Amino acid sequence: MQWYQKNEETIFTELDTNSAGLSREQVAERQAKYGDNVVGDEDAVNYLAILLHQLTSPLVVILLIAAAVTIMLGEFIDSGVIGAVVVLNGLIGFIQESKAEKSVRSLQKMVTPKALVMRDGKEMEVDSRTLQPGDIVMLFSGAMVPADIRLIEENELRIDESMLTGESLPSGKCSHLIEEDDLSPGDQRNMAFMGTIVVNGRGKGVVTDIGLHTMLGGIARDIRSIGKVAAPIQEKIERLAKAIGVLVLGAASMLFVLGLILGESIKNMFLTAVAVSVATVPEGLPIVVTIAMAVGVKRMASYNAVIRKLSAVETLGSTTVICSDKTGTLTVNRMTVTKLFDGKDEVTVTGTGYIPEGEFKTATDEEAHLTDSLRHLLRIGLLCNESRLVHENESWEVEGDPTEGALIVSALKAGLTLNEAHVWPEIAILPFESDRGYMATLHEHAGKKIMFVKGGHDRLMASCSEAHCEGVDISLLHTQAHDMAAEGLRVLAFAVKEMPPETTAITDSDVMSGLKFVGLQGMMDPPRPEAIEAVTNCQSAGIRVVMITGDHADTASAIARMLGITATENGAITGTRLAKMDDDEFAEIIQQESVFARIAPDDKFRIINTLKEQGEIVAVTGDGVNDAPALQTAHIGVSMGKGGTDVARESSDMVLIDDNFSSIFHAVREGRIVFDNLRKAIFFLLPTGLAAVWSILFTMMSGLPIPFVAAQLLWINLVTNGLQDVAFAFEPGEPDVTQRSPRPPSEGIINSLLLQRTVIVSFCIAIGVYAVFSTALDQGVDLEKARTLAMTTMVFFQFFQAINSRAERASIFTINPFSNHFLLVSMILAVSAQITVVYASSLAWIFRTRPLTSDDWILCLGVASTVIVVVELEKLIRRCIR
Repeated sequence: MQWYQKNEETIFTELDTNSAGLSREQVAERQAKYGDNVVGDEDAVNYLAILLHQLTSPLVVILLIAAAVTIMLGEFIDSGVIGAVVVLNGLIGFIQESKAEKSVRSLQKMVTPKALVMRDGKEMEVDSRTLQPGDIVMLFSGAMVPADIRLIEENELRIDESMLTGESLPSGKCSHLIEEDDLSPGDQRNMAFMGTIVVNGRGKGVVTDIGLHTMLGGIARDIRSIGKVAAPIQEKIERLAKAIGVLVLGAASMLFVLGLILGESIKNMFLTAVAVSVATVPEGLPIVVTIAMAVGVKRMASYNAVIRKLSAVETLGSTTVICSDKTGTLTVNRMTVTKLFDGKDEVTVTGTGYIPEGEFKTATDEEAHLTDSLRHLLRIGLLCNESRLVHENESWEVEGDPTEGALIVSALKAGLTLNEAHVWPEIAILPFESDRGYMATLHEHAGKKIMFVKGGHDRLMASCSEAHCEGVDISLLHTQAHDMAAEGLRVLAFAVKEMPPETTAITDSDVMSGLKFVGLQGMMDPPRPEAIEAVTNCQSAGIRVVMITGDHADTASAIARMLGITATENGAITGTRLAKMDDDEFAEIIQQESVFARIAPDDKFRIINTLKEQGEIVAVTGDGVNDAPALQTAHIGVSMGKGGTDVARESSDMVLIDDNFSSIFHAVREGRIVFDNLRKAIFFLLPTGLAAVWSILFTMMSGLPIPFVAAQLLWINLVTNGLQDVAFAFEPGEPDVTQRSPRPPSEGIINSLLLQRTVIVSFCIAIGVYAVFSTALDQGVDLEKARTLAMTTMVFFQFFQAINSRAERASIFTINPFSNHFLLVSMILAVSAQITVVYASSLAWIFRTRPLTSDDWILCLGVASTVIVVVELEKLIRRCIR
């Protein structure tokens, strides 16, 4: 049994307390036992350990080895670049590993510093840190709940729990025990949870849990326990780094041993092996990764999305499932009247939120004529009301109940004004109470006393004896109300009653009979229009969208239908149902269903982890404290910057400044472009390194000298990989980037297509270099000029390989050659540098080059261009087969 299932006597007994509260001695004893009522601590973080952890990545180890080798060879520029990459990556990782602690500190700030309690039979204000189980706490409007509390008294108490449950409306509270098992927090109506806000009424309760044992504290524990979740791109790069490390070590060792067997000197073969290692290791890859992410971040900024973690851009690109909160994320988080019914006419109201702008439409989407009856319906909602609509700082907000605010907005949309209060002055009021389920006001107009009444349709329509409109069958109105409720609308009924002229006050008995039904207003927290489009686009891109909310099942199902998120015949799956499932049933339902309602933070956390176990790449959106553990444990967490909490933002990887869900789809597109560009850069980098190995092997096995000296291999690596690889970070996306299905989560950066193409291209380059080198030697050309020809051919091969790499599927002849200015300039610079190294005498001495004739240049260009033909033929064959 949980606290909500226990009565007051049992609670007092178990917590050893009473209505007079704890004594000072009891508080001191329990503080020694349970500690302070805080959700976080200030333990020092071992920053040195976090810093050293950044050096454990296999890619970083390879980079450090490459840096050491380049220092040995005197290539200090390369060493500096590699060192800068290591520092940059380490800094990013260092910052990210501190995020959990920041999240917990944000939670700590949410706890109110003071609490009103009973101690030793006296009411006093104390520091909330000193609260202990058994304390009696008083709650009042505007107060923040200082601990988890079992209510024992309440008077019209309503608490905003959206930051924990995601429910749109404040939760009405009670004090009696509730017998049902496995209730979600949103259904535990006799409990008040730490960090939530009292919006109406007063209450008294017993503190049941404090600090880390509260629901808020449990969230803090979850955040801290999750730690750092590796992004898929990080895991893929680490796997690639390990594979490249094994390949480089194997190739270098093989060349070294084979050279010694064929009679080469140990020194020459060692330098050659080292040079081949440097040429094969794509040391430019981390630079490309970082710059590509940064480019994605810059592009995302134009969509009001702040990337807190570079890898978040690519991760969204590989996402297979987006789990989204409903309230404030997919919806506007503003109750809005969307439908009117006066007994005859049904009218749809457009516009969302509290902005008093919108239109009235008929069922055929034509402009509706607002009859006197409909206007009177709106007038009652405007005047039988205790809330206010205020316009400050270019924003419309409601002071009071959001439901009443929605009624004011719907009236203003119809052209009614606040001056109605002067035309219909209020004489008396019967305030809303949850037990009575309605509100009434008495007005004077045209010499008559008229009572306006609004309330729940089931309760109010039973008191209606006739309709305000003539010819309306009262018995049929219930069907209309239930149909509107089935659409996920909160339905309120409105009625009037003419009172005797001498009436100055109204009572409950006046409402019990004789009412005239005026109409119904149906309202909801509507979906964002841009969210509907974003969901459709995500589904077109093969991404499954799942709604996870703390709101009611009917509301969740209705909003999901509007968004295009389809639920099965089971409807929305509730947290209560999930709690009764074993792990196998749970996993199956998570795979099948897309709408989950009345979900507690633990349920959401479990859903995300189950999806991850099923191999999905999971993105989670949210704005409340209840979303923080899920945001932290997901591959990528997306929080709301405008309406979200600090805790959610600290736990996320990306923040949407304007809370616009559609920005997520733009991030998906940018993420896919980033990953495509990384693949293009790798396909550009790897074949040349492999070709160097193959060409050396071919010549050695043919009994010819090695076609490159070590310095020439390093030059090829520098001139071809210095700028072109980075230029791929700026490639625009291919046209079909958002029409593809998400990449399989298990697929590495190099898929089978690129692996096959890498082998083909590397052999093509190696054969071309070998042909030029061996032919030159056969024609009596001296060895140094033959090597110059081989080196120049290799440089031009990489020139054409850069062009090949711009399109993975499409022909390069369909790509605008000027769409990537950075790449175009880098290739021009590479060719200029190669011409310089061939003809500049000072460089010729270092790199053992000889001048080339115009025929030599044409030969090198002609042979190198064959790689274009080979790859285009391979693409054509694949397109024909597919």
